[in-house]
Amino acid sequence: MVTTTETTEIITQPKLQQDVQPSFKRWLKHFFYMPASKRYFNKQDQFAIAQAVTEAEHGHVGEIQVVIEGHIPSSQAYMQNTRCRAQQLFAELGVWDTERNSGVLLYLNLCEQKVEIVIDRGINKATTQQEWQAICDAMVAELKNKNYRQAVILGVQQIGDILNTFYNNEFDDIENEITNEPIILN
Repeated sequence: MVTTTETTEIITQPKLQQDVQPSFKRWLKHFFYMPASKRYFNKQDQFAIAQAVTEAEHGHVGEIQVVIEGHIPSSQAYMQNTRCRAQQLFAELGVWDTERNSGVLLYLNLCEQKVEIVIDRGINKATTQQEWQAICDAMVAELKNKNYRQAVILGVQQIGDILNTFYNNEFDDIENEITNEPIILN
């Protein structure tokens, strides 16, 4: 698992899917984006998000990792959209590596105002794309109203509701495998 700090930079290249089109426009947008993650999410916001994750993970083995990124690194933005970036972070941060395949990555890209949710194979069996898309849509609506903190907390709570339904308190020995703190990348 990758341990991140304020100076951490993820530098591996993603395994690109065939359906991602190179985009000079996307590259320009991310290249000229001014880092804003810390401006939108201060320490109190990060603490509130961590508390929401703790509450959402209570009573089941589901693990939620929140990643907030200002922009895709310019070295990757030409060939990589937000979906590929979220999949890359899902792998690099070890969200897939939970004991019961119960990891969920909630990825927010501030530059594009996009939300991506990547779920592990254990959860994928019992949920639908529409459930996850509804969470993303609700978060994007909050982001458009400039309710950044509330958008992330709302998404975490809704993911927790799905995990509660899926796992239905079936495990007693619950151990936190992924940090509850949001990871903030510029």
